[in-house]
Amino acid sequence: MPVQDNETNTEDSNLGETSAVSEPNHRRGVYLIPNLLTTSALFAGFYSIIASINGDFIKASIAIFIAQLLDGADGRVARMTHTQSEFGAQYDSMSDLMAFGLAPALLVFQWSLSDLGQPGWVAAFIFVAGAALRLARFNVQISKVDKKYFVGLASPAGAGVIWATVWSLADYGVSGQDVAWLMVILVPLIGAMMLSPIRYYSFKDIGGQRRVPFFVLMAIVLVFALVALDPPRVFLGFAVVYALHGPVMEAVRWLKKRKAAELIQK
Repeated sequence: MPVQDNETNTEDSNLGETSAVSEPNHRRGVYLIPNLLTTSALFAGFYSIIASINGDFIKASIAIFIAQLLDGADGRVARMTHTQSEFGAQYDSMSDLMAFGLAPALLVFQWSLSDLGQPGWVAAFIFVAGAALRLARFNVQISKVDKKYFVGLASPAGAGVIWATVWSLADYGVSGQDVAWLMVILVPLIGAMMLSPIRYYSFKDIGGQRRVPFFVLMAIVLVFALVALDPPRVFLGFAVVYALHGPVMEAVRWLKKRKAAELIQK
């Protein structure tokens, strides 16, 4: 559902009657529903930043999680309703940088890294830079890579490791200062993983119109039950498993190639 964009070319205002003739060519529109979801994700990321500044780290973590849900929804809605656009793709990237770059970096900095001084803010900056560069690389490679895989850890997944760790430890009453030197290693490591050439499964080939075995539905029910029992720890487990599955699968592929080469040599 398109709505008219308010942006106009300022130079056209001086063209008189010519502007009136050419105006329809300059009027642009954006699709409402997917961009509304993207705006909601942007708002969730902004709210997380405000909550982190106010010291409400659990709310800040939950806000980033909500941004992840909305970020996953906007692209799928756009594809299902055939409302993809270049504007939407660029807007989504800017929203992602806010929600999955700045918000988690500020969250972990406020919670744990601030007392470390320079090493703390440098670690947080590496994460932000990793997210920004990861998004830029994704945009230029989107038509050149297999959509079944991400090249490097996706920024929402990287943010997931951060907010799930903070939420889980804060929920247990662990002070961020007590684990500051652990976080000063983990945070830039996640930033580096976003820029790595390691492939991660994207789940983009799983659509709502595709039939799946019945046990898949039962597995989803089980996941919801586990989340309900202990949300922060279950989310942390999912985030860590996903972050590690890429390196593990790369190691498996390397071993298979090595064995195949050895068999050829024999």
